[in-house]
This record gives sequence, C-alpha cells and structure tokens, in this order.
Amino acid sequence: MALLVQKFGGTSVADLDRIAAAAEKAKQEVDRGHQVAMVVSAMAGVTDKLVELTSGANPLHDAREYDVVVSTGEQVTAGLMALKLQALGVPARSWLGWQIPIHTDDVHGRARITDISSGELRQRLADNQVCVVAGFQGVGSDNRTTTLGRGGSDTTAVALAAALGAHRCDIYTDVDGVYTSDPRIVKPARRLSRITYEEMLEMASLGAKVLQTRSVEMAMKHGVPLQVLSTFGKAIGSDEPGTLVVDEEEIVEQELVSGVTYSRDEAKITLVDVADRPGVAAATFGPLAEANVNVDMIVQNVSEDGSTDLTFTVSRADLNRAVGILTERQSELGFKRLVPDASVVKISVVGVGMRSHAGVAQRMFQAVADKGINIQVISTSEIKISILIAEEFAELALRTLHTTYGLDKP
Repeated sequence: MALLVQKFGGTSVADLDRIAAAAEKAKQEVDRGHQVAMVVSAMAGVTDKLVELTSGANPLHDAREYDVVVSTGEQVTAGLMALKLQALGVPARSWLGWQIPIHTDDVHGRARITDISSGELRQRLADNQVCVVAGFQGVGSDNRTTTLGRGGSDTTAVALAAALGAHRCDIYTDVDGVYTSDPRIVKPARRLSRITYEEMLEMASLGAKVLQTRSVEMAMKHGVPLQVLSTFGKAIGSDEPGTLVVDEEEIVEQELVSGVTYSRDEAKITLVDVADRPGVAAATFGPLAEANVNVDMIVQNVSEDGSTDLTFTVSRADLNRAVGILTERQSELGFKRLVPDASVVKISVVGVGMRSHAGVAQRMFQAVADKGINIQVISTSEIKISILIAEEFAELALRTLHTTYGLDKP
C-alpha cells in the first residue's frame, strides 16, 4: 500500500464531467489499496474571472482581500470533488488551507509555505478517507487567507507530499508528460520517460509550462518523486505512465541534451554609452530590484574610449516599468540613450550531460549561425545554455537545435 498525492489542474477540473473523470482516477488508486490525497485547482478560467472582479471592485485593492476573493475558486472545486467521490462510494472530505492548516508567510498574493500540520490528514488517510485539499492557498501568521501565486497548486501538492511522506506526487494536466521540445512546433519532439529535478527546474524556469518552478524546487529539496500525467489519457496502470521527475542517480543512461525550450516572455533593454566606472551596474540594477523587476540575461560591451553598452533582459510585462525607472535615472547613470526591444525570444538547451561533455555550446552557436540567425545575448549555467534571438527565428531555431542534438530520433 502506497500513499499518493494526486494534483489536478484547472483544465482537468474544468466542468462536472472532468471532475467526475478525476474522481474516477482517485477511486482506481483507492481500489488498488492505496491511500490518496488530492490537490485541486480552480476550474479553468475561474481564477482569471475572480482577479477581474477584484480589480473591478478596486484597482488599488488590498492584497489581503484579493487573497480572500481569488482563493474561493479552489474551495468550490474541492467541495465538488469530495461530493463526486462520495457519489462513487469513496469516503472523502474537502479541506481548505486554514483547516489543515497550511502555514505560510504573510506575503499576500505570492506567499511561501513554511509548514504543514499533517496530523489530522494522516489520521483521515489511515481511516481510508480521500482528503481533497484546495490548492493555491494557506494561512498567514495573522490567520488571514494567503495565496501562493499563479500555478501555486503544484506547490501545494508537492509540499503536501513532502509533509505526508508520500511515495509519489502525480501531477495531472492536459499534456501526457515532459517533451524534448514543444510538440506543437517541433513535430519529432518525444515524451521523456524520466528527467532529473535539475533539468526540470531549468526547463520550467526557461519557458516549459508543464510544472511550476517553485514546486520543482521543493520536490528536489525534499526528494519527492514527481510524475506528470495526462488527465485525458489512458487509465492509471497503462503502459504510458507519463514522465517521472527523479534524482540524477535514478537515470541510467543520460543524454547530452534532454530538451530545447523557448520563452517569448522576454524583452531586451540596451543602455548605450554608459560610463565604464565602478558601481554603474549596481546603480542600474539596484532600483530595478527594489521595484521587483527581475533581470535575467546580462552582457556588457566595453569600448576603447572608456564607454560601455549594457544589455539585459526583463520580462515583457516589466518592460515599460523598467524603462520608466531607468529613464528617471538617466542623468545619474550617464547613458546616452535607452533602446528597448520586445521582439525577442530566449532559446535554451538543457541537459545534465553537459557537465561531462565539451563542445555543447559550440554546436549550438554553429547550428544557429548556419541558419543565418544572429545571437544577441548568451547566458549559461552548468546544465543549460540560453541565447536571445529575434522573435521571428524562434521556430526555426527550435527545430534546428532539436535536430542538432539528436533529439529527433525515436
């Protein structure tokens, strides 16, 4: 007998029929003798509607009241799921974040889980009751409802699995696993049977939408095995279980590159003719950090005349805010002009096999050069290489690199 945590995203619980299908998957595991805790998101589109209502009520809303409103979507789903399980003859009860409780810090709208009191859930699971937990929500130190940020139900599921010592956390979504690239663009892309936590973390942060980044971080920290499955695929126990996210040691034969990802949520800013003096980078990026503008890729070109061009990327949503902050400080920073560009895309290759192989970057650069694609910015880590290119070449670059690293092979 295993203890499993199943998480169902918004598209998986979009209506009563899909809630019924998700309940059937939980029932299958119960019938096999397993203990099951479920974590559910709001029904597809509900959270967006709640956010819209909140902004309509007060554009400068109190973040604490925002959390009260937007957390209700998960409450509805949890109650409906428990009712459907009961209709199937499965003992079930719904749980909200404050009832467990799931303790968080007090940063409303993007709270972080600090602790989960799992004693009551453990007892209910031992009594063969399915615990249906509302994802995305918790309770702060002042007993106010908090939310974990968009995609936070993944984090709830992994945190719950860690607190309960679950054998596995199954993430049910509208895709049947993690692919070597976006199959909508790269037709030969194939599903990976296994991927390491580190690779999944890089891919999630670089544009892959399968798992939320914080959930992967937590799974890696606590050693929680993750499995990505399709809600709409074959039944549990089929020959196609999805993708397992595991420790590197559990993958016997590791490929050089596991995946090629892309992110269109990028914008480039270039400060032209910045004085090349100590402290200019701190003066540039400090105000951006204070305004919660995340800077990603950075490159600095120093000229012989002592001036420098400083280029970096921010998310497209932050572009106008970043431009405004820097323009206000133009005299202080001493740059001649600011050049924004939102027509860029970040392409990344990811693989733990890079650690032990030379020439991975050279192959990437040569492959895009052969296609006439100019690289604007480069950033690297131990297991990934990212390049910034013009948006019009995104699909060509994805297909080219997928072939270059042998990922087209079945």
